[in-house]
Amino acid sequence: MNTLPLLLAQDDGSVDPGSTVSRWVGIGREFLQNEGPQYLINIVGALLVFVIGRWVAMILVRVLRRILDRTKADPMLSKFVGNVAYFLLLAVVIMAALELVGVDTTSLVAVMAAAGFAIGMALQGSLSNFAAGLMLIVFKPFREGDFIEAAGTSGVVEEIHIFNTIMRTGDNVQKIVPNGSITSGNITNFTAKPTRRIDLVIGCGYGDDLRQVKSYLENLLQQDERILADPAPVVAVNELGESSVNFVVRPWVKKEDYWDVRWKLTEQIKVDFDERGFSFPFPSRDVYVHQEAEAAG
Repeated sequence: MNTLPLLLAQDDGSVDPGSTVSRWVGIGREFLQNEGPQYLINIVGALLVFVIGRWVAMILVRVLRRILDRTKADPMLSKFVGNVAYFLLLAVVIMAALELVGVDTTSLVAVMAAAGFAIGMALQGSLSNFAAGLMLIVFKPFREGDFIEAAGTSGVVEEIHIFNTIMRTGDNVQKIVPNGSITSGNITNFTAKPTRRIDLVIGCGYGDDLRQVKSYLENLLQQDERILADPAPVVAVNELGESSVNFVVRPWVKKEDYWDVRWKLTEQIKVDFDERGFSFPFPSRDVYVHQEAEAAG
């Protein structure tokens, strides 16, 4: 039985410092004699539970990561799941250790839950980004190294974090985009597929021979080895415009050749049109000025 409250009740209210110190020393000695061994055993047991439990948690997390690696899970997903599992197991170990010491973990859990709710309400935006980051890691609409357009930003994905995604633009500017902004809108992944189609609109004059222009464009596409034969490129008259006959030129290339081939074709078509005498019509206006003769007086 804990004798500390009984001993305190015997205090007669004396203000003698020596007597008070002596009484407290006696109380402490008696408390240690009666309760000390049990408290010491509980503390040692709690330390053992914490050390052994932490060691077991690390082993379990290591096994979990190996299982995820064998299933060829995304490395970032494996790391994230491992970290979450470790902290959850560590929380269980700490609760068990506190129980041995005599701490009422029921009330502690209630306090932690209330604090977690308050923090969650204050960090709604961060939690939204966290959930969005989890979705990006699990569903993988893009990977590191992909060129995407999302949340009004386009660039190469460098890193996918839990709360944000780091992108690099074409002019080597780093942009940090919240994951919530990415998942709340459209995501365009330009490098998800191995091939891409180049869409060009080439206009020639109404006075040019359409068969010659079409034959030239088809031969031009056949000369570039980077243009794929399957799917076959398309050259066709698409529109009879106000001042030009417009062809669509649509070759297929590997995604890494897209911009080089597009720029090369655009330049070569202009040079060859000039050499062959094909015209590039452009809008023009004729302005007529009428001068009225002054009325004879």
